[in-house]
Amino acid sequence: MLELEHIEKHFNKRTPAEVRAVGGLDLTVKDGEFLVLIGFNGSGKTTLLNLISGTLAPDSGSIRIDGKEVTGLKDYQRSLWIARIFQNPLAGTAPDLSILDNFRLASLRTRPKSFRTAVDRRFRQRVKERLSLLHMGLEDKTDSLVGKLSGGQRQALTLLMAVMDRSRILLMDEPTAALDPKSSDLLIHMAAALIRELGLTAILVTHDLRYAGTYGTRLIMMQEGKIKQDLDQSEKASLTPAGLVQWFT
Repeated sequence: MLELEHIEKHFNKRTPAEVRAVGGLDLTVKDGEFLVLIGFNGSGKTTLLNLISGTLAPDSGSIRIDGKEVTGLKDYQRSLWIARIFQNPLAGTAPDLSILDNFRLASLRTRPKSFRTAVDRRFRQRVKERLSLLHMGLEDKTDSLVGKLSGGQRQALTLLMAVMDRSRILLMDEPTAALDPKSSDLLIHMAAALIRELGLTAILVTHDLRYAGTYGTRLIMMQEGKIKQDLDQSEKASLTPAGLVQWFT
């Protein structure tokens, strides 16, 4: 379970340009929930993900994972629980390494510093099985350089690598923003399937109202650093596309 209590985050504090990015926010995300987060630009969505991941520290408040206080932990320390996908499909992979070596690096993320993953037959087979979920034929190209792949393929790899090991919370910050419509639909569909299959707790930030209406078990709208709307699965199911659009008018 992910719990945020009375979270405050300001930028440019004590200056005329001070911005309250997140203000007194309380949020509990249960195990296995798939939360879709929407809102205007500047509403605090990405800041919230940065606070959860540890990229930013809150000015005040508490963040807990499974009851453990993690507020003071850095992002690399929280990687035992949290994996993240960003907007840029080129950011999550190493272009000069092969697909297989990228997966090896990803497998080390949640391991002790002294741990090394052997690229043996068993590991190679595990990677191939994961790649087959993409239906892109990449399972037969594990020695190919990632830099030769398309943006959509690289973002799909980033998703697979993020959920490969022990991380239980998946944060996705507009992962389709730089992709074409076909690649976007494929990535979101695959993410939803993996979240369901692996029982992950997930938060998706998106500006695409089609995805907001179709995917997830919970829908939240942020405005000026606060939660304006919060619908559970049954309430979300009764929300019409027109009703969702009205949130932004």
